[in-house]
This record gives sequence, C-alpha cells and structure tokens, in this order.
Amino acid sequence: MTRHATITGVGSVLPPRLVPNAWFEDKVETSDEWIRERTGIEARHFADDGVVTSDLAVEAARIALATAGITAEQVDLIVCASVTGDTPFPATAVWIQQKLGLSCPAFDVNAACAGFSYGLATATGFVQAGMADTVLLIGAEVFSRILDFHDRQTCVLFGDGAGATVIQAADRPGIEGTVLGADGTAAEILIMPGGGSREPATVDSVAAQRHRIQMPNGREVFKRAVTEMAASCREVLEKNGHTTEDVDLLIPHQANARIMTAVAERLHIPPEKAVIDVSDVGNTSAASIPIALDRAYRAGRMHEGDLVVFTSFGAGLTWGATAMRWTMPGVTT
Repeated sequence: MTRHATITGVGSVLPPRLVPNAWFEDKVETSDEWIRERTGIEARHFADDGVVTSDLAVEAARIALATAGITAEQVDLIVCASVTGDTPFPATAVWIQQKLGLSCPAFDVNAACAGFSYGLATATGFVQAGMADTVLLIGAEVFSRILDFHDRQTCVLFGDGAGATVIQAADRPGIEGTVLGADGTAAEILIMPGGGSREPATVDSVAAQRHRIQMPNGREVFKRAVTEMAASCREVLEKNGHTTEDVDLLIPHQANARIMTAVAERLHIPPEKAVIDVSDVGNTSAASIPIALDRAYRAGRMHEGDLVVFTSFGAGLTWGATAMRWTMPGVTT
C-alpha cells in the first residue's frame, strides 16, 4: 500500500504586543499611509524581551497537536523552519523538543521565507519513506531581533510569530507534491551578512549593523518573488494533473499584499480564493504560511476535499510550492 502524508493539525500564535505603523514614524522617514499603500501592512506583533523563538513555536505546536487530537508523545520527528533561532546551534528544534518533554529526532531547516515549503517537502519525504508516522513541522520567527530600525525598506515589513502543522501518514493522498528552487547567484540581494564564518561578530561589525537584515535591491526581490512563486505553482499543479482553475485556495507567503495580489493575478486565481492575511501580522518569514493556514482554517475558508496550494519565496534566493488535497474536516464560522 502506498504511504501518503497529510496535514492533520494546525496551530498558530502571535505575541500579544501589537506594533502599529505609527510606531515607526519617529524612527525612520515613513508614515502609516506610506506603509499601507506599499505593503498592505497596518500592524505587526513583536515578542517581549525574554521571549524566544522556541517559546512561540511550542505554543503553536500545542495548539496544532490538540487540533490533530494527538499527544506530543506521538511525535516521531520535529522540524523547525527559522532564521531567527534561539541559538546559532544547537537547532531551535532541539529547544522545542526539550520544552515539550520529548526524545524524538529534531532539526532545523533554513531557507529563509521559503523555509516552510522546504520543511514541508522534508516532512512529507520522511512520512512517505516510512521513517516517521507523525511529524511536527513548525515555522517560527522572532524577526524583530534582527531588524535595523534605521532602514525603512526592511524594518516596517516584518513581525514575530509561529505556525505549526502536524503531518501524519495516511491511506489516501493529502500532500500531492512540492517543487523547490534556489538561485545562489542572487544571494546578496536579501541577506544578513554578519554573524557567520564569512563575517564573524566584532565590535565594528555589530556597530555597522551587519547582523541585521539587508535588502539592497527591493525591486528585484519583488519581481523575482512574483515570477518564481507563480511559476512554481504552475509547475506543481501541472505535475499533479491540475490547472490553476482547479485551485480552491491559494496560500502564498505573506510578504507583501502587492506581491500576493500579483501572484494570484498572474495565475488567474480570483481574489476570493487567495489568502492575503498580512494586515495585522506582517511578514513572519518561515512562519507566515502556517500562520495564514491556521487563520484561514479557523475562519472557515478550508473544507475537506479542497485543492490547496502553498507557495513561498525567500532569501537565497529560495522558493517553492506545494499542492495538497485538504483532508481535515472544515470548521463553521
């Protein structure tokens, strides 16, 4: 019998501190109107001092496990997608494992904002190969810790949060397939240059904000994001015998409302079938798809049998798309 993988539980958490656009007005040359018009973002959530990525991840994980109706002890593997982990090493997944009181294998995936797509492909592969029956896949970020609050091009975009999914073996298809891509020749256009072996931390590098996110070519990032997310959606749909007309719900990486709208338009997917949920969340990087997924599910936008497509784009450059037949019963609003 063919082993399939499907999502059986979802959960998400946002820190309670809500940061409106006006908060940035005395830090950089910007305004609430400027941010809204260019990004669709009205506010985002920042974690309080002392709250780390694994804290948010564990909260989201517990909600996802409860939604799936299973206990943490049933988890065979933890995969965490993040670029803002608790520590450079060990992996944030290990801190999550510790806080959940588990002893299963645990590791991180780093593909920046495309981390959930890469993690989903990894988790699916483990389940389909029979190496795990239940995988806890989490996207979690505390991006506020790596923002340069003197750079209006980046600091207004990002927020903190975590989204979790439970992926389990199933006897019927759920996750049909994922396509992934990367282009290292464009790695410099979205980067945190300091902190690794290339630029170890020094007093000078920290003072120069080399340990903060930099996006020297935002227009190119925008263009590539639209191109690659739309293309990867078409590819994964075609590989699994679908067209864009078959899609019931598109859940793109929540980077920017204009990017998401452009992707949906390029795919000829009507606005009501696209999840654009960035207004009070911001870009939560690897956490954005599972947060948007959880919020869409709880809002009653997903029903058993729906064809759902996830797509993402991030630094690297990296991107991906997944097609799945939704197998969880719908909820009523």
